[in-house]
This record gives sequence, C-alpha cells and structure tokens, in this order.
Amino acid sequence: MVDATFNDPDLTRFARLDELGLEATGQRIEPRRAVLACRVVESDDWCRRCGAPGSPRGTVIRRLGHEPLGWRPTTLHVTVRRYRCAECAHVWRQDTTKAAQPRAKLSRRGLRWALEALVIQHLTVARVAESLAVRWNTANDAVLAEGRRLLINDPHRFDNVTTIGVDEHVWRHTRGGDKYVTVIIDLTPLRAGTGPARLLDMVEGRSKQAFKTWLADRDQSWRDKSK
Repeated sequence: MVDATFNDPDLTRFARLDELGLEATGQRIEPRRAVLACRVVESDDWCRRCGAPGSPRGTVIRRLGHEPLGWRPTTLHVTVRRYRCAECAHVWRQDTTKAAQPRAKLSRRGLRWALEALVIQHLTVARVAESLAVRWNTANDAVLAEGRRLLINDPHRFDNVTTIGVDEHVWRHTRGGDKYVTVIIDLTPLRAGTGPARLLDMVEGRSKQAFKTWLADRDQSWRDKSK
C-alpha cells in the first residue's frame, strides 16, 4: 500500500455496520438505491429458556432502512438465523437489538441520521422518509420516539448547559394543527470548541410565548447561568 494511513477497503466499516453488530456480505447498487446484504455477527445459538444448544432451522430476512450513502437510499437485508432447542423445542431468532429496536423499520444508524437531518439540517419529514426509502409515517413515528428517548427521558440533558440557541422548524405539513415548532439547541460544545451543537427540546408553536413558557419550566438556577 502506497500510503500507510489508509486501510484496506471494508464495506462493513464504511457503512458503519460494525456498530450494529452486522457484517456486510454483499451489495446491489441500483440507480435510485443501494441494498446491502448483511449477517448478524454473534451466533446466539444457546436456548434462552433452558440454556441448551440450539440447531439451525433456516433463516429469515429483516429489512431495515439505513443512513443514506451519498444521499442514495440504503436498505439493509439482514439474514437472521432461526434456531430450535433440542431439549425443550423452543424456537428463536438471532438477537438483532444492537442493529435496530424490535419491530423497527430503521437501523439505529438510520434513526440517528433521521433525527440529525430533521433537527440540525432542517430537512422535512418527507425528505427524510424519501432518503431512507420508507413511508412518511414510519419516519415520523420513529423520529418522535427516538427524540423522546434521547431528550425527554434523559434527566441530565440540561446539565452543564450555558449557551442555548433558538430556531423554528416546519414540522407539520397538514392542514390541522400548528405546523411550526420552536427548536432549542445547546450551543455550549460549539462555543467551547469541544463538539457539535446538540438538540435540547422542541416545543409546538413559534411565538415568543412558546419559548417563555419553556424557560419558565426550567429551574431558576439553570436560567441564571444560561444565556
């Protein structure tokens, strides 16, 4: 190799599948999308009921929308092996929770990409869904659930925040309901040079009152140190 700073080409690492416990086994590149065939790295062949070893009993394909590669929608075709316990006859599939939440249509990397695209890049839900090759409702529901998990359910999300930014975003493209939300962003890492800005919260509406109400819900000590 001419330049020692380069590694050998590795589709698994390039598509960040190794973070999901997956390994790329093939690819199909089409004009409008890319499909990556994958397998689950961990065998997971021990019975979850009695602990006895299981025997392979075929495979199923789990399809997941993944983060776009070069803005081309990328879909993962994950081969999931089925096992049957020789002792208790229990049947199970390989664990894929590292790659995606149960029954989810998006990989964890695809879900993170969708959230960042919506909040930081100001893409619409329709554009996010198109980039992930999923339905609007699928993208919208997944982003809302992930936003609640990362933001609302995190009791420490306001810790060490000293600088915030406020912006508005078109969230809803239907006739009913307020189509705008007020986006509150933590600019502390950006100002300190330690990392990118991060989302703190999203509030329905874009009036000054919407932001004042949000501030009023915070502790006085936190408001005093934030600007």
